[in-house]
Amino acid sequence: MKLVQFYDVDESVHVGVVQDGQVIDISDRDQDITTSLDFVDVARRQRRTLDDVVAERVADAAGSAHDYAELLEADEPRLTMPLFPPQVWGCGVTYRRSAEFRDADMEGPMGIYDKVYQSDRPEIFYKGDTQHCAGPNEPIGIRVDSAFTAPEPELAYVLGYDNEIIGYTICDDVSAWDIERENPLYLPQSKIFLGCTALGPTFVTAGELTDPYHLDITARILRDGAVIFEGSANTDQIRHPFETLTAYLVRNNPVPVGTVVSTGTGIIVTEEAALHAGDVVEIEIDEIGLLSTPVRQLTADD
Repeated sequence: MKLVQFYDVDESVHVGVVQDGQVIDISDRDQDITTSLDFVDVARRQRRTLDDVVAERVADAAGSAHDYAELLEADEPRLTMPLFPPQVWGCGVTYRRSAEFRDADMEGPMGIYDKVYQSDRPEIFYKGDTQHCAGPNEPIGIRVDSAFTAPEPELAYVLGYDNEIIGYTICDDVSAWDIERENPLYLPQSKIFLGCTALGPTFVTAGELTDPYHLDITARILRDGAVIFEGSANTDQIRHPFETLTAYLVRNNPVPVGTVVSTGTGIIVTEEAALHAGDVVEIEIDEIGLLSTPVRQLTADD
C-alpha cells in the first residue's frame, strides 16, 4: 500500500491510499484514526499487518477521493509529509562515494570517513522530529551561518513495533556541508535546523516494496526553472543492511514507533551547486514517487 497524508480545506489531517492516480481517503474521524501512525497502532492492537488493515479500510472507505497529481500541486487540499515522525535519524557514509568526497574536502585529519565506511559500526546521527521536517512543496531551509548547504537524497525506512521495518519513504537529509567540513564535531549543527529534513511524497508499506536494495534514486536542483545539478545512484551501493543500521541505532537507545531512519546518500552535490533561496529540489525513487521542495533562507528569528 502507498499511504499519504494531506490537509483538507479545513486544515484537518487525513490519511489516503494512492491507487490508479487517485487518493482514497481512509481516515476515520469517529474513531480518531487520522494519521498514518494511527493505522500502525491499529495494526498492532489487532495483531494484523499494516497492509491488511489498510486494504480493509480501502474496501470500506466512504470518504472522498482526490486526484493524486492535483494534491501534489494544490494549496488546499494538499499533501504533507506521509507520516509525522517522533524522531528522525540519519546514517552516514554508507556509500563509498560519500566517504571519498567527505575525506577529500576535510580541513583536518584525512581518512576518518573512509574508516567509518570500512567499519562494522555505522555513523548514526539525530536529525530532529516532526517540527524539523518538510513534506511535498513545503520549504527546506538554509542555516543563517552556512554558505554551502546541500540536499542529500536518500531512501529512508520507518520503524514499527519491535523495531521492525514497516515501510519506506524518500528523505532529503539537508546538510550544511561547510559547517561539518570545518570540524566533524560540528556535525549536529550541520544536520539539525528548521527544514533540515524532507519526507515524502508517499509512505510505501514493506508489504508492497519488498526489495529496497535495488532502487534507482535521481536528484535535481532547479534554479529559475533550469536544472543546475542532476545526479543518480542505486540503493544496491549501500554497504550496511538496514537491519544492521537498526541494531546499532536501538542499542541501549529505545526509539518510538514511527521513527524514520535515513540510509545515506550516494549522490554528492558539489559546492558549485550549493542551495540558494528560491531553488527547488526534486528527488525521485522507484516505487515511492517524486518529492519536490522549495528552498528558503532561514533568518535569525527562525
